[in-house]
Amino acid sequence: QPTDTVRAILSYKGVLYKKHLMGGVKKGAFDEAEAEKRLEKWMVEKDAKVQAKKDRLAGDADAAAKKQLEVEAKINEERAAAIAAKNAELAAETETPEEAADGGPEAEATGEEEAPKE
Repeated sequence: QPTDTVRAILSYKGVLYKKHLMGGVKKGAFDEAEAEKRLEKWMVEKDAKVQAKKDRLAGDADAAAKKQLEVEAKINEERAAAIAAKNAELAAETETPEEAADGGPEAEATGEEEAPKE
């Protein structure tokens, strides 16, 4: 008897099914041409099933990666908005003390206008 691993490989490749079909030929249930036809049909169906599963798994992986990218993009946007708000706050805080010390933006404008008159 083959081990479980060898049995799985032989089954996957169709060797066990071919042995089963050859047993039917020996018993006279059908001829060898019918056995080959059935084996070929089984192989085509098996290949289609395997390819469908590969495609589904690849699609699932792509969908998961796409979803992860969307989540990361959303997080990045939130971080950028938070940083922009913090920078705006800091900019407002730094402008306010300077304006108060200089006498406000109006004092600067009048100071510049008076200088050219002299």
